Amino acid sequence: MTGWVEYTEVRELRGPLLVVTGVGGVGWDESVTVRLGAGGTRHGVVLEVAGDLAVVQIMEGTDGMRPDDTTVRFAGRPMTVPVGDGWLGRVCTGRGEPADGGPPVTGAREVPVAGAPMNPTRREPPSDPVPTGVSVIDAMTTLVRGQKLPIFSVPGLPHLELATQIAAQATAGGEPFCVVFAGLGLSHADAHAVRAALDKRTAAGELTLLLNTADDPAVERVLTPRIALTVAEDLGYRAGRHVLVVLCDMTSYAEALREVSAARGEIPARRAYPGYLYSDLASLYERCGRLRGRPGSVTLLPVLTMPAGDITHPVPDLTGYITEGQIVLSAETPGYPPIDPLSSLSRLMRHGVGPGRTRADHLDLAGQLLAALARVRQVRELAEIVGESALGEADHRYLDFATAFRTGLAGQGSTDDRALDDTLDRAWQVLGRLPRAELTLLPDSALDAHGIG
Repeated sequence: MTGWVEYTEVRELRGPLLVVTGVGGVGWDESVTVRLGAGGTRHGVVLEVAGDLAVVQIMEGTDGMRPDDTTVRFAGRPMTVPVGDGWLGRVCTGRGEPADGGPPVTGAREVPVAGAPMNPTRREPPSDPVPTGVSVIDAMTTLVRGQKLPIFSVPGLPHLELATQIAAQATAGGEPFCVVFAGLGLSHADAHAVRAALDKRTAAGELTLLLNTADDPAVERVLTPRIALTVAEDLGYRAGRHVLVVLCDMTSYAEALREVSAARGEIPARRAYPGYLYSDLASLYERCGRLRGRPGSVTLLPVLTMPAGDITHPVPDLTGYITEGQIVLSAETPGYPPIDPLSSLSRLMRHGVGPGRTRADHLDLAGQLLAALARVRQVRELAEIVGESALGEADHRYLDFATAFRTGLAGQGSTDDRALDDTLDRAWQVLGRLPRAELTLLPDSALDAHGIG
């Protein structure tokens, strides 16, 4: 089927669903335009086809629509969006319509939002760092170009604030760089805060902002990350930019997917999520990476909240199987950002740090910081049993180190953008609180150079 085909036999309007009868050649996930007799246009996607019936979910809802005064047009193809540099510097709704008062975004070509599979033989291993300006991330869980590294949080922690800070501060070391930020299920207050915090980067033409709010239809929330990734793929693989895609909050996305699945009448699986939740998340997360022969890259930073802090919840659990590490926020970590370094991991960090990329001492410093923090945890557990006064001198030094780590390295303001060299220098100052004999992961030459005796 090619071109638009119109039908006027609308049998039923129910909530966000529209049922059309007498159709033929209509496919699942097909793009739909609905024209109202009183004027106006709405958009939707086909949820289900059975015989000559098609169930369409309307993005804007069916309020004010009448079955006898509605024309449904089927596009004969999945939803597409125009791609190109015109997305940079724009603020749009979750379905890609302008929210900044500007004209509609146009491009030289239209691309399906579902994307195209990346040929695995053309994938290049992720390499080179993406400095975020957040010390505890850059020093210990470095984000690497082409990596997918999620942020796990619990409700009430400043995960959106951290995601926004990273989107505002991240760079590519002087190479062409931009950010695509997709807010999913945000409150209007949060959407306004994100827009204000990223205004400088938007004005510089380095950001595409897609904002889906909690009162927008669920089907729009399912499409928003796909639109964001489609835009990012073009900016990265065609235009040669290094693109950071931030998706926040993927738990809201999964809940919208569950709602759409229920509307389709599908049999629910674990915790009422659809049985294909894993493959659906993978279809998003695997769209990042680097392609052989292309100068750009797409790096993915999905943010998700764990209901009741349960890391075994389906969304974080399945995300952990697909992605390459995690940054974990903990309510037990004081200050901002509340990142728990011992629970966090970047599996590809070793490919993005070291001589020629960051500094020769970077990987050794990260290992020593983690080893020292693990010892701090043991010392605190011991102090709860015997009392802090019964601890030895070395143990007290570790407690001093923990305080210095939190105040001098890990703690920083939400607008504090730290250069990587500053971060690593702070790491040396913090480690200097420990006896030299405890710094077994650092070479003697480096200890001597930094005056640690």
